[in-house]
Amino acid sequence: MGELTTLLAAEEYNVLRIPLYEFIIALVAFGIVLAVLAKVALPNVKRILDEREEAIAGGIRKAEEAQAESAKLKEELQAELDAARQQAAEIRTQAQADKAAIIEEARVQAQAAAKQVTDQAQAAIEADRAKAMTDLKSSVGTMAVDLAGKIVGESLTDDQASQRVVDRFIASLEDSTAGQP
Repeated sequence: MGELTTLLAAEEYNVLRIPLYEFIIALVAFGIVLAVLAKVALPNVKRILDEREEAIAGGIRKAEEAQAESAKLKEELQAELDAARQQAAEIRTQAQADKAAIIEEARVQAQAAAKQVTDQAQAAIEADRAKAMTDLKSSVGTMAVDLAGKIVGESLTDDQASQRVVDRFIASLEDSTAGQP
């Protein structure tokens, strides 16, 4: 034993140093475990990762398609909104034109009605004036004949003579009033 302690003391024993036989056993065990994992677990893990990658890629593709569809719908809605705004502007313009036409038509009808009422009133005034003139001539004629009969002292019963006298009298009145303002 003395030799062993001398040998050990001479070699400086290292606690962290792994013996070679243990290293080889560990290396063989690691290789077996790695081979078993490569044959059994690694294909399943790779398949699961591929499925997950495919699902993510499909989700991204669907999201891009949905985004493109959303953009297309947004453009269509914007076009419809622009068309509706244009149509509303045309309707407002047409309504304003219709309003102006209706106002103009009402104004023309009111003017025509006012002219008709004025013409009827003018005709009524003319008829009343003519009637008044006829009544006035008759009254003035009768008075003139009576007055002339009193002045002359005789009764003027001759209708033709009295009518001539009345007509001359009225003509002279009209001449005298025509010169006055």
